[in-house]
Amino acid sequence: MAQINSIRQLFFEKGLGYAEIARATGFDVKTVKKYILMEDFNQPLPKPKQIRGSKLDKYKEQIDEWMVSDKQERKKQRHTAKRIFDRLAKEHPGFDCSYRLVADYVSRKKKEIYGEQEGFYMPLIHIPGEAQVDFGEADFFDRNVRCTGHYLNVSFPHSNAGYLQVFKGENMQCLAEGLMNIFAHIGGVPTRLWFDNLSPAVKTILKDDGRELTDAFLRFKSHYGFATAFCNPGQGHEKGSVETKVGYHRRNMLVPVPKVDDLKEFNRRLLEECDQDMLRPHYLKKRLHRDLFEEDLEAFLSLPSVPFDASEIKVVRTNSYAKFTLNNGKHTYSTAPRYAKSQVFVQLTAYDVIAFDENYREIIRHPRLYGDYEQESMDWLPYLTQLSRRPAALKYTGIYPMLPQEVQAFLDSCSYQAKKETLRVLAELSEKSSFSKAAEAVRNVILHGARDADSIVAMFNRLNGDITDLAPMVLPASVPEMPSVKPNLSDYDHMLFREGEACES
Repeated sequence: MAQINSIRQLFFEKGLGYAEIARATGFDVKTVKKYILMEDFNQPLPKPKQIRGSKLDKYKEQIDEWMVSDKQERKKQRHTAKRIFDRLAKEHPGFDCSYRLVADYVSRKKKEIYGEQEGFYMPLIHIPGEAQVDFGEADFFDRNVRCTGHYLNVSFPHSNAGYLQVFKGENMQCLAEGLMNIFAHIGGVPTRLWFDNLSPAVKTILKDDGRELTDAFLRFKSHYGFATAFCNPGQGHEKGSVETKVGYHRRNMLVPVPKVDDLKEFNRRLLEECDQDMLRPHYLKKRLHRDLFEEDLEAFLSLPSVPFDASEIKVVRTNSYAKFTLNNGKHTYSTAPRYAKSQVFVQLTAYDVIAFDENYREIIRHPRLYGDYEQESMDWLPYLTQLSRRPAALKYTGIYPMLPQEVQAFLDSCSYQAKKETLRVLAELSEKSSFSKAAEAVRNVILHGARDADSIVAMFNRLNGDITDLAPMVLPASVPEMPSVKPNLSDYDHMLFREGEACES
């Protein structure tokens, strides 16, 4: 185009003739004349590429048949491009098409079969300081017991940074606990959080596309001051950043299946691991996630000065066994015998269920049970004093298998009164310190051949007191070794005999 413009300038602005322009530019005179007389400078439409035959053509009818029949099947049981490729290779000897060729055709055919709009989403602009929230599901081992857990994911679409926290449930306490942990770790609160319609947050979806939020979530939202946005039902792509992050976190931080001894400590380490994960470039912006996250941080709200209590308080009534139930009667928890058939307060957190008396003094603390099936958390130690009054029931309680084998054998063989006394001392020492220390004191007394209560108390004080075990004294080499002295008891007998004779006289 630059050459055409130069030819026209020489003719219209410099006044040169066709021949002169041809000599100056090296173009043929006919070419010069064509460009000078040219009137239409619109860009011509590109010519369509000629469609050549493909090695896949003879298989397309078979592929189309499979894909059309898939419309009657569940979405997750339809043919993928890989499955189609494998079937063609297996059912057609000599099949020599590449997987990419098959995949490209399957992708185009899906749009034709299911409609162009099915895979189209409106691109969104991600503002710094906003976040998206969602739960995922993954297993983990809690003290060697396999649990089906839920992990809260928070993704920051502007920077593509993300954090996760693992819990056993997906209730309001878990949602709030996870968000509070993340807010505290990053030192701020996102200006807006995007959610799907999580039941801990959304009570009802209204006709005008509004949401009636739960009271607990409203308190949490108001305390931290963030705005909320909720996706349309079934439209998870509206928060695609966190949807992607759910899978990323599972693959990179929860594989292999984690083994957890302390869930709170595990969640603390996950936050640090997510910090390290930001030391990689953004897939589009080519800058480190950490650097982009600094722009998120600048937009965040400040943390509130007052801590938020995400727990829930309930009033429950215990039965004649001093137990109460939660989760529609499926989860049972113990208290202590003196609270049988009485009213107690119960505090629910993400991790614990804590029972209090009428003056809010703690009675007992249980790990919170999760799962939609019947379970029981039974702490037998508060029942130990009651058991000391009725020792015959010992073997039918959960306390018996907690005792060392030597103690079990002794209690099986001793009298009713001795059993009663031993359990009484065990209860008193457990309340003073711990059950394990009290049981160890009883075990040591039995190994030393003693049985009485005073010996158990003395052994407990010996094992748990401030008495220091001193090592034997080692004498220096300069001190001579003294011969051992063996007393002659016959001399004492002779002396005693003589004294006896004198007394008689």
